[in-house]
Amino acid sequence: MLISERAKNLAIRLHYGRVDKAGKRYAEHLAFVAAHPLIDSDELEAVAWLHDSLEDTDLSYRDLVMYFGEELARAVKAITKQDGEPYQDYLVRVKANPLARIVKMADLSHNMNLDRLPEITEKDRQRLIKYRRALEFLSR
Repeated sequence: MLISERAKNLAIRLHYGRVDKAGKRYAEHLAFVAAHPLIDSDELEAVAWLHDSLEDTDLSYRDLVMYFGEELARAVKAITKQDGEPYQDYLVRVKANPLARIVKMADLSHNMNLDRLPEITEKDRQRLIKYRRALEFLSR
């Protein structure tokens, strides 16, 4: 079984019952990120499926290392924003990890699609500006 298939199966179980800002199953967001054109390898696809697992579930870094190895675990950890961490510091850390950088760009691309939201608020517009700047920074 491919590592991305194992990651997908685990992520779907970990995020079971969660919904995104649009009220859709959270696994749909993960699937969009994993299917993004930038995601062009098994390793990138695995990180895409797991990119919110440390932040939003009980999965530990140690578990990630055990199940998927150090390289993928480091990428997922790099893409996980720490509590109290300034956003720009977070982006610098993401950019330093090649796998995390590409997956974060795919994640931002999906998050920037306001068409998926039933109603667009001022908070959504502000988040879009923030995400555009982040995507520009990661693209350089």
